[in-house]
Amino acid sequence: MHIAPLARHILRISLLLPLFAGFSLSASASNASTTVTSPVHPADWCKRLVVRMPGVSNAMCLQSELLPTGVNSLQGFPLLARQIPAKKTKRNQTPLRVLLMGGIHGDELTSVSVVFRWLQWMPTAAAQQFEWSVVPVVNPDGFLAPKAKRVNANGVDLNRNFPTPGWQQDAPRYWANRTKKDPRRFPGSAPLSEPESKWVHDEMLRFRPDVIISVHAPFGVLDFDGPAQPPRRFGRLLLNRVGVYPGSLGNYSGVHKNVPVITIELPNAQKMPSDAEVKRIWLDMLRWITENVESQSELAKVHSVSLPSSEPMKK
Repeated sequence: MHIAPLARHILRISLLLPLFAGFSLSASASNASTTVTSPVHPADWCKRLVVRMPGVSNAMCLQSELLPTGVNSLQGFPLLARQIPAKKTKRNQTPLRVLLMGGIHGDELTSVSVVFRWLQWMPTAAAQQFEWSVVPVVNPDGFLAPKAKRVNANGVDLNRNFPTPGWQQDAPRYWANRTKKDPRRFPGSAPLSEPESKWVHDEMLRFRPDVIISVHAPFGVLDFDGPAQPPRRFGRLLLNRVGVYPGSLGNYSGVHKNVPVITIELPNAQKMPSDAEVKRIWLDMLRWITENVESQSELAKVHSVSLPSSEPMKK
């Protein structure tokens, strides 16, 4: 005698199932429509970037000749870089290779602007003696967030995500004990867990830089890790080493890979230095590289150490 009510209950559920299925499909379609699409043209890149870059015009951005590396951020923005060959070198001399980066912390807006400004001066004789790999915005998702933020879209501090020895123990312990689990300094779940830090690592293997320049803000100092004589000052910025951290680029490259890393800390994250100061920092940097950096390839020849073969940039 309970069969009829049970049958009615089953019939009612069967009639509702298509409605739930339709809701599920429409929800999926809605989520798909909000997926960030990758900009495909320089005008699109610049349109989004220049609103955040103090002191950089749309025309300056378009003239930068950046190209997509083939790697996108988590939210689909292409990591943009420019490869610039050396044009003025002494006969039989291997040009020094310089990896120049800005914006590894997305809320340090001036670090991106300064690299764009320096790209305008690459045709000068002082710069043409070097081979360059330039990536102005390592962390586009943090840079382009509604409110610019230090971390990437996964909430990872990219400058704590490099594979320093003992990272699995040291990086989480440092984050928990020294920063009290500050979310702005979360090192990630594993070294190179993020596409942006992995690209930098892979570019180091491909390009084999003799020196790395990483622009930051807002401490207003120079930091240095690695071999070579440290610079005393670039412009008004004086050498003041801020420390070595698990997973940092300076620790990984400068301390453990013996490739010098200069961290240029601009004095303000949102307000650009004067044009004259930007130029002084640039010229002092070029002079220091010329006088103090040795070619890794030449050192390898001297010490009979073979370097791994270069790999082409992913397109």
